[in-house]
Amino acid sequence: MNPLAVLFGIVLILLVLWETFETLVLPRRVTRQFRLTRLFYRSTWVPYSRLALKLKNRKRGDTLLSFYGPLSLLGLLALWAYTLLLGFALIHYGDGAKFAGAVFPSRFGNALYLSGTTLFTLGMGDITPASPLGRFVTVFEAGIGFGFLALVIGYLPVLYQAFSRREVTISLLDARAGSPPTAFELLRRNAHDGGHAFDALTEVLRDWERWSAELMESHLSYPVLAYFRSQHDNQSWLGSLTTILDVCALSMTGLTDTCQYQARMTFAIARHALVDLSQVFGAPPDHPQSSARLTPEALAEIRRHLHDLGVDLVSNEAADAELTRLRGLYEPYAFALATYLALQLPPWIKRDAVKDNWQTTAWHPAEHHVRRHGLAATDEH
Repeated sequence: MNPLAVLFGIVLILLVLWETFETLVLPRRVTRQFRLTRLFYRSTWVPYSRLALKLKNRKRGDTLLSFYGPLSLLGLLALWAYTLLLGFALIHYGDGAKFAGAVFPSRFGNALYLSGTTLFTLGMGDITPASPLGRFVTVFEAGIGFGFLALVIGYLPVLYQAFSRREVTISLLDARAGSPPTAFELLRRNAHDGGHAFDALTEVLRDWERWSAELMESHLSYPVLAYFRSQHDNQSWLGSLTTILDVCALSMTGLTDTCQYQARMTFAIARHALVDLSQVFGAPPDHPQSSARLTPEALAEIRRHLHDLGVDLVSNEAADAELTRLRGLYEPYAFALATYLALQLPPWIKRDAVKDNWQTTAWHPAEHHVRRHGLAATDEH
């Protein structure tokens, strides 16, 4: 008998079972630093993303990045299964008893084959353990394998339902804030009749308050969802969340007596989700990049365009200072996550007008250029 092999096999089995419990069953964030799942994602995402970003064609690189979420999920499940298989094989190997009907010259090869046919419930029966311990381990492994496969099958629909719920609200933002969404477009498209239609903006912010809470709950429990990318390359959950935070910050400092309360509530939960997710992925805030995202010239342009629509944003040193303070609460975390996840944050205002996703189609290439607000708009699809 080899006690060291048996002990190492037990450790591997317990490690995988605990990882599976924390990843699939436990509905809360795990703060423990050393995790097999975290090690897998950090060791695979960095080289994978760097390879995709080296491609000269941006769309091909984004397509390659979109494969990572589903592929990594399958890879993680395969890693767990192989580790379980190896752990039970080490126990069979360390048992020291002979196998009935050995099919390989190597004892470890027979143990590995027995473990594989048992874990995946094949039930070949051409090789069986001869000791009482081996028989007990075989029955236990068959139960673990059955439960593991059932858990995985039940986990995938839950994961994709959470992804679908996330994307529905992002798609609804297309017509409201443009593609990619920007804070200026969301305010402009709700600034009819001198801003009296900002009641609709309040409803939008209320919907995004709930969306942000659902995002935090689902992505903290299943961080792999953050790697799943949206249908269009000019949309992302991080870009949409940042746009909503931009709108809330501008509303809280520039709009008087208009959706102030809802803007504060949405800002609080959206910022909470952003900070917690940056902690999950180990992305410390990036302050240098955030300072240049909204220049004084861009802010003045936003105020000028909204003034032409009958909406006057508060413009003084106190308002500018408060806006800078609010931006400092979330933009560094947004930039850190964007860098880690290889996503692009939308600007506050687009220099060139482009058609929304709902206005574009690959069937009419002659319509790739339109004019809106005096600017040429190009089709990004």
